[in-house]
Amino acid sequence: MAITKVLYGTKDGVDVYQFTLESDSKNLKAKILNYGGIITHLIYDGVDVVLGRDSLEEYFNNSGYYGALIGRNSNRIYNGKFSINGVEYTVAKNDNDVCNLHGGMVGFDKKVWDYEISDGDEPSLELTITSPDGEEGFPGNVNVKVTYTVTKEDSLKIHYEAVTDADTVINMTNHSYFNLNGHNSGNIHGHKLQMASSYFTPNTANCYPDGSIIKSCDTPFDMKDGVVLGDNLISDYEQVKMFGGFDHNFILDGEGYRKFATLTGDKSGISMECYTDLSGVQLYTGNMIELKRVCKDGAVYDTHQALCLETQSFPNAINYPHFPSPIVKKDEMYDTTTEYKFYK
Repeated sequence: MAITKVLYGTKDGVDVYQFTLESDSKNLKAKILNYGGIITHLIYDGVDVVLGRDSLEEYFNNSGYYGALIGRNSNRIYNGKFSINGVEYTVAKNDNDVCNLHGGMVGFDKKVWDYEISDGDEPSLELTITSPDGEEGFPGNVNVKVTYTVTKEDSLKIHYEAVTDADTVINMTNHSYFNLNGHNSGNIHGHKLQMASSYFTPNTANCYPDGSIIKSCDTPFDMKDGVVLGDNLISDYEQVKMFGGFDHNFILDGEGYRKFATLTGDKSGISMECYTDLSGVQLYTGNMIELKRVCKDGAVYDTHQALCLETQSFPNAINYPHFPSPIVKKDEMYDTTTEYKFYK
């Protein structure tokens, strides 16, 4: 079988399972929970390339959102307020009492999802949930389906779908932390990252976009030709210094489903190509990783241990009319795919 499940624990009396999806070549193996849609392990050529916790109980306090499925809205909404059709909505300010972050106090990352599995050459795990009107302050009843598929080409594909009965914000992502040398191999300073992005959105001190758009050329944000990350992480460029690295929205070149980035581990030789149909990606370089906490396999992670490539609508886009809108209209389908493909 290319997909198996084991009991991983319980949450409020509900069983939580860990599903293992293996590629036809057996080169790629993904382990995923139906709690929070969390990717606990992503193993390519014997190397586990994502950070993680050691048990379900550890994931209940998942600071940093390791591997989690994020929703309704990924990233930040300033001041926990926004308006749709002239009606103002208030959501939790769970990020330093300034912004709503990753859906609020109990986002999709803290839910036990229903599941269906499909075995075969490309095994998949389908997770579903209903988010009721008013949950975390967001309008509309939303039916959500997220499908994880391990493909014949050694990629992990994530397909997000949702439909709502009222105009609302829907903007999902996955918050996996990638270290292609192995999750317990030290920092990512030697990793090379190439990103098809010509512009980025600079942040305020509270890490949400200030509304402006800046050309990446002649800044550390210019990664079109590929950069060794350590060189840019120690830059004295103000937007890098403010956050001790990157925690920014990159505006992706092109439209439609396309490759937007390639990441390569300097020690393992493993590369990961990234694809999406979305307009932006949040590059987060683990600047605020919780130190001294024992994690998966007894690992103790450090600053810049890994990076996230969170495909999404722009942060705080609901409050900036000149940003692409994250509003999904009543009865319209939210439908987007992100894919991470591995090779050596």
